[in-house]
Amino acid sequence: MASGEESGENGTKGSMWDLEQKLDQPMDEEAGRIKNMYREKKFSAILLLRLAFQSLGVVYGDLGTSPLYVFYNTFPDGINDTEEVIGALSLIIYSLTLIPLLKYVFIVCRANDNGQGGTFALYSLLRRHAKVETVPNQHRTDEELTTYSRSIFHENSFAAKTKKWLEANAFRKNSLLMLVLVGTCMVIGDGILTPAISVLSASGGIKVDHPKMSNDVVVIVAVIILVGLFSMQHYGTDKVGFIFAPIVLLWFILIGGIGMFNILKYDRRVVRAISPVYIYQYFRRGGKRSWTSLGGIMLSITGTEALFADLAHFPVSAIQLAFTVVVFPCLLLAYSGQAAYLMKNKEHVHDAFYRSIPDTIYWPMFIVATLAAIVASQATISATFSIIKQALALGCFPRVKVVHTSKKFLGQIYIPDINWILMLLCIAVTAGFQNQSQIGNAYGTAVVIVMLATTFLMTLIMLLVWRCHWIIVLIFTVLSLLVECTYFSAVLFKVDQGGWVPLVIAAAFLVVMYIWHYGTVKRYEFEMHSKVSLGWILGLGPSLGLVRVPGVGLVYTELASGVPRIFSHFITNLPAIHSVVVFVCVKYLPVYTVPEDERFLVKRIGPKNFHMFRCVARYGYKDLHKKDDDFEKKLFDNLFMFVRLESMMEGCSDSEEYSLYGQQTQQSRDMLLEDKTNMSYVDSTISTIDSIVPANANHTGMSSGQVSSQTEVDETEFLNACRDAGVVHILGNTVIRARRDARFHKKIAIDYIYAFLRKICRENSVIFNVPHESLLNVGQIFYV
Repeated sequence: MASGEESGENGTKGSMWDLEQKLDQPMDEEAGRIKNMYREKKFSAILLLRLAFQSLGVVYGDLGTSPLYVFYNTFPDGINDTEEVIGALSLIIYSLTLIPLLKYVFIVCRANDNGQGGTFALYSLLRRHAKVETVPNQHRTDEELTTYSRSIFHENSFAAKTKKWLEANAFRKNSLLMLVLVGTCMVIGDGILTPAISVLSASGGIKVDHPKMSNDVVVIVAVIILVGLFSMQHYGTDKVGFIFAPIVLLWFILIGGIGMFNILKYDRRVVRAISPVYIYQYFRRGGKRSWTSLGGIMLSITGTEALFADLAHFPVSAIQLAFTVVVFPCLLLAYSGQAAYLMKNKEHVHDAFYRSIPDTIYWPMFIVATLAAIVASQATISATFSIIKQALALGCFPRVKVVHTSKKFLGQIYIPDINWILMLLCIAVTAGFQNQSQIGNAYGTAVVIVMLATTFLMTLIMLLVWRCHWIIVLIFTVLSLLVECTYFSAVLFKVDQGGWVPLVIAAAFLVVMYIWHYGTVKRYEFEMHSKVSLGWILGLGPSLGLVRVPGVGLVYTELASGVPRIFSHFITNLPAIHSVVVFVCVKYLPVYTVPEDERFLVKRIGPKNFHMFRCVARYGYKDLHKKDDDFEKKLFDNLFMFVRLESMMEGCSDSEEYSLYGQQTQQSRDMLLEDKTNMSYVDSTISTIDSIVPANANHTGMSSGQVSSQTEVDETEFLNACRDAGVVHILGNTVIRARRDARFHKKIAIDYIYAFLRKICRENSVIFNVPHESLLNVGQIFYV
């Protein structure tokens, strides 16, 4: 039994507790029989090059289109001195080197959870190495999964002390979860702001050739492009990546080539920006104005977090190859080329990108820029889909439909509901601001908060997962915070100039995610504390009018042990149960995937005559919603396999774990008889155990003369006959309401917000693909 489920019971261990342990033991035996190992697929050199090429169209669009608007947002009031351009370029060079290249591509990307990136992937890694989960439904058998990799700490190591410190306080666990949720909400904000600023900046190229054109025309063009972009998402990133990758590759080649042309044509002295001395001179000369301009310079590294979140779509090696060979050098040339142009034409800073393009290729470049802006939007949209799917699996987001768009790569998904919400919010931001400067201020605020959240999570990853020396961890943390806190202090000055937008968007999503997670935790606690003892099951007999009707009843529960309250609630109101009862527990573990041959654990509950089983189905966040079509078939396949294995191992003296439950029941009797204090209750319990076998046999359609020969009947045929008679899915419909004496904010959160989310989210019956005619909902109300 899981530690979280033992806490309230072990204080008073009596004879009935001992009996329950005999009849409903943990699934160690079943888990121990699973030996097949899962290995991540290796990529050939040709496939790696193909994926690196494709990643350009999905991962790097956002980072690659930053040259469209960086200098404009850095100097919104114009350039006073050309030396400021050199200082700004030096900041851009070192920002690109320190954050995307060193921190993310070569360090943070290594902290992926078997190819899965984003804040929730880091949180999953931490949950496997420290008990920081808020829903204590983990069991030691889960740690035996081949994908459940974890480290063992030396008792006196710094990592062990950090682990104990983190586990010791519920406030620290909740603070860690809140940090993850804040980072997730900011990534969602990126998914709204990136399309707005990228497409609006690209569309602004129309006004360069037609200065008298109204800005409303530019906004209308941007909105039309955005509607078309979000309408394409259902095709999936696999197909979209092949459409966009050639465009992005052409984009990088063009901006790199134009940058080199401008360096040679206008001012070769911009190469001096490689010296950090110019950063010091930039701040000394400009003072507060230079400091606040960091909000614009930071836009040069936007899209970096999307790079990490999009790891689910491509292997790390492919992303590293694409960045170091194509993205990084072309971006350096592009920014240096614009700086060289501004050294001679500082009055053109508001549209530096388009002004610096040679006239002969202006319109072809405008078309490529517009298409590249669409790709930039694709990167953050894909990242948003990935991170919301992870939040779903960990119980931190309402259940929504997830569509897998690729058979080859399960990480490539599409979420229709989120897609249309992003589109509406993105159009609202674009049409509302109509100014890329204010959108840029909002964008910078969202990006820097996500980076800070990733830095704090990476500190724990380096300590608990990688077990790095504390000095190395300190160096990484201090350098990261030095850069990111500097940028954060700069964007604070622009909160009132558009920076409030991501804060409002993130706050709305944070309220939704936190309230949903709070409701999920309370529902589990209700299930755990109100579960029924198996001793109560043993007391069911003819005196209660209980009958066994033909068929199989699948009772869904969140508990991996014990009898859920909905089962007792059901048979109390309708005193009949099916000939075969299977308690089904679907668990989402903090792993990216659970291999098919390790997914189901099956064991028997009570004596064989009860025909009661427990099945635990385990999934990772990468497996979410891939079980819809064949879940029931796989469940029965594993149930039949368990029965056959159990039958084969009966009577083996060296296999105690496969002993018959009848023998275990006899041992339980002996144990109970030794307990003198409970003698009267033991006698009634034993008589109940004796009487329930013929009662069950009669109610399943067997005559009294056939009871003695029941052991000779093949149980597999019995299960098949019951399955053919019909399968009923019994789902609990727990309604959570706030108590009358609860505080006002709790009543609002539970009675209105959580109730509304439950109403609009997908039903469990839809997720499990349960036919309507086979569904039975059991309602119950729980007050918190």
